[in-house]
Amino acid sequence: MISIDHRDDLITAVVFGEFTLTDYREFEELADYKIKMSGSIDLLFDLREMVGFTIDLAVEEIRHTLRHAHDFRRIAILTDDQWVTWSAWVSQFFVDAEIQVFNNEEEARFWLETGQQILA
Repeated sequence: MISIDHRDDLITAVVFGEFTLTDYREFEELADYKIKMSGSIDLLFDLREMVGFTIDLAVEEIRHTLRHAHDFRRIAILTDDQWVTWSAWVSQFFVDAEIQVFNNEEEARFWLETGQQILA
């Protein structure tokens, strides 16, 4: 299941349970619309409650990423999962966006707004 919110040039998506192709298509439609209307956008993906994903979702995510390689400014990913972190690192080779992985939502939102990390 996915919950999606958007304002201005930021899309926030929270995934609960298994992340499916149907969920991703819902995100994809909104992202495509926002890109068409606003140009480059920022993303906040909260995957802390995700328990897995389907293979067809993974294939579609790669296709969508390649189609929009220049349309994202910053992508913040909230997760504690090392596999998701590694996947985000690999994705940096295919997009112009800055991608950062966080385990704290406040830090992720601050980075999306300012481009800077919160200093401890």
